[in-house]
Amino acid sequence: MLEVVFTKPALPRSGALVLPIAEEVTPSGLWQQADEATGGAITRGLTAAEFKGGKGKTCTILAPGAGLSRVVAVGLGKPAELGRLILEQAGGHAAAALARESDVAIAADGLSAEQGAAAALGAVLRSYRFDRYRTKEKPEDKPKLARLAVLTADPAQAQAAWQPMKALADGVFFSRDLVSEPPNVLNPAALAERCRKLADLGVDVKVFGPEEMQKLGFGALLGVAQGSANEPRMVVMRWNGTGNNGGKPVAFIGKGVTFDTGGISIKPAGGMEDMKWDMAGAGTVIGLMGALAGRKAPVDAVGLVGLVENMPSGTAQRPGDVVKSLSGQTIEVINTDAEGRLVLADVIWYCQATFDPAFMVDLATLTGAIIISLGHEHAGMFSNNDELAQRLEAAGRATGEKVWRMPLGQEYDEQIKSEIADMKNVGGRPGGSITAAQFIQRFVNDKPWAHLDIAGMAWATKDAACTPKGATAFGVRLLDRLVAEHYETK
Repeated sequence: MLEVVFTKPALPRSGALVLPIAEEVTPSGLWQQADEATGGAITRGLTAAEFKGGKGKTCTILAPGAGLSRVVAVGLGKPAELGRLILEQAGGHAAAALARESDVAIAADGLSAEQGAAAALGAVLRSYRFDRYRTKEKPEDKPKLARLAVLTADPAQAQAAWQPMKALADGVFFSRDLVSEPPNVLNPAALAERCRKLADLGVDVKVFGPEEMQKLGFGALLGVAQGSANEPRMVVMRWNGTGNNGGKPVAFIGKGVTFDTGGISIKPAGGMEDMKWDMAGAGTVIGLMGALAGRKAPVDAVGLVGLVENMPSGTAQRPGDVVKSLSGQTIEVINTDAEGRLVLADVIWYCQATFDPAFMVDLATLTGAIIISLGHEHAGMFSNNDELAQRLEAAGRATGEKVWRMPLGQEYDEQIKSEIADMKNVGGRPGGSITAAQFIQRFVNDKPWAHLDIAGMAWATKDAACTPKGATAFGVRLLDRLVAEHYETK
């Protein structure tokens, strides 16, 4: 991870300098000092580029003088609209522009200590790179950025603000690493072992094997896993941040299909390699638990992930099979590629029965239908609780991990009625993401609940301000903000 240090404002004598600039703001502080030291090169460069500080805009000035290799101006937009997310995005844009520099400083003397730390967070998040399996790479293709100095009036306060942000970044990186791993490396057992690393942060981790789940009655989850040589796991992660016992924790549940062929209802070959990230919901929950524990969040939280591999074989589940879920309800399996909801059904029921949580949020790369509905700009949110939904929407806007509430209703529920069982696992093409949510809701028992369909958000095909293309860890920042603002003890 990019090293971040906080120091008193002083014009660096080498390396690159980042100047965060808002609209209609005149040069002052380090900006003015740098301009004077370079003989006005910065002013000339900004003028020639017609840079006015617009949000998300950047301007690079090469070899301006005074020992600086380059200066990157990053626009912050209108001062009245400046918030944490804009600072994070500015830091991300700077990191992208300066990937070939080894030593970078951000002139944060005009920002508060927390704003300077937020810019650092954005730079760190944007600098992520999964290169574990690269053995031959040209030196010019490797990023050099290794150290970021934040030049701030109050380094101690900025460092204090940075600590929980650093824990959040660690959680995001953990999630991105998991989702990026190839499926021959990260099968259910291997992913469960990765979860055990959270014990170092004080998280209580318990792993359930197939025999334990069989005894409990996880018929829906085990049905998905029965075609694979890789046995399933369920992992329960508990963070007791309040130090109290007996309270109701907040609960997060993740779908963890480490590879999804579709089973007997096999997917087309084209693009099937993407199905290594069908465990992204679980990856988010694992990263979130790491973030909460890493920043010692004063909250009691539980994270549960159901881990399976969905493969076709002689032992695989067939279309037409009927399975009995942990709840006792029976499910007619019409399509074995609608497997994530079967996994969630058992894990959600177990979560309620065991922990009686204050609320539950599940995350899953559940349906292609949600991508048709919302593209890659919002996750689909389904909820039976207006307050929880509104809080998720607000947290999404604050972090840039946006959600859009979708409908639920009895009319959609009618589509998953079965002729021979309590329900079937698909309801046809119309409203496919909605009927999937209706299926999950049958295992919720009116507990405050939200389902986030992150199929369009878990993997990015292009770079964004704080997220390089690849695994996004969508939901870690969103849910961390939700917890921090509404569910922590003060």
